[in-house]
Amino acid sequence: MQLIITDAWLAKSRAVHLSGSRLIVFTLMASLLLMLTSLGMYHWVFLKGAREGWPVVGAFLRLVVKDEFEQRDKFMRENLDVLARKLGEVQAKLTQLESLGDRVSGLAGINSVELKVKSGQGGALITGRPLTLDEIQTTLSELEILTGQRTDLLTVMESRLFDLKVKNMMVPTRQPLANVNLGSSFGWRIDPFTGTSALHTGLDYVADIGTPIFSAAGGLVVAQESHPAYGNMVEIDHGNELITRYAHASKTFVKKGDLIKRGQKIAEVGTSGRSTGPHLHFEVLVRGVPQDPHKFLTAGSKLPTPAQAGAPLVPPQNAAIAPVKKVENPLLGQR
Repeated sequence: MQLIITDAWLAKSRAVHLSGSRLIVFTLMASLLLMLTSLGMYHWVFLKGAREGWPVVGAFLRLVVKDEFEQRDKFMRENLDVLARKLGEVQAKLTQLESLGDRVSGLAGINSVELKVKSGQGGALITGRPLTLDEIQTTLSELEILTGQRTDLLTVMESRLFDLKVKNMMVPTRQPLANVNLGSSFGWRIDPFTGTSALHTGLDYVADIGTPIFSAAGGLVVAQESHPAYGNMVEIDHGNELITRYAHASKTFVKKGDLIKRGQKIAEVGTSGRSTGPHLHFEVLVRGVPQDPHKFLTAGSKLPTPAQAGAPLVPPQNAAIAPVKKVENPLLGQR
């Protein structure tokens, strides 16, 4: 590329040859100079026009600013609408949880009204203006308070239901033997050894030797010994001075001081002690007095709720375990 520079005063010309790297450098410098000149003109025109109030420049600037604010407001409005819809969905789900919590609180024996938990909303749907940011923030604060109340209520219900579950586990309502026939019931009968009338203080389950014997409820083993009348015997304390006794076993698998779970295998059927044949003699004693075990075994589905039961059946952890009280009665018949 060749550039010819002419000097009008000296009436002469000069030729400049551009090629290769010189051409590239010249092009870049010319472009940079053009950009700087354009940028300077732009700032000079708009700044001077804005200061001196040129009508065209002012109108253009107002249009640009207005469009920017409109775009920003549209963006915020769209986001607020999305947040409001999400907030409505959360409120609807929380209302469903409140209804479920009210039903569960009834099962746990808790009155949600007494706990001052707000619940229940409704009415006809009348759509109105979009929510503002302040209104959304207020609603979020109310939801935070409400969720805190529901958390407290659910915690109380969990505790009550757990107490109820533990109480049920500590009541002897499980059959000590599976799929066996009942030989003798609780009450007066003819003693098989003496032939005279005698009080039978438990239930006799006829079963083969070695049939597993299960704990009717959870508790603490307070006796595991060989008794002249009961033979190999296990006694379990379930709290509140309630004890179950399992007699005439061939083998025992627990010892005094063991913690027993409901349904745990504790022994096997035998015919030890005062017995005419293989069977399990099962007793329930309250404060040392024999009770009809059939009443406990059939009461599993009729246990009261904690609110109906009054004082809990399960003793506190620090409560002393009631001592075992033996029932010595010369009129006792077959065990």
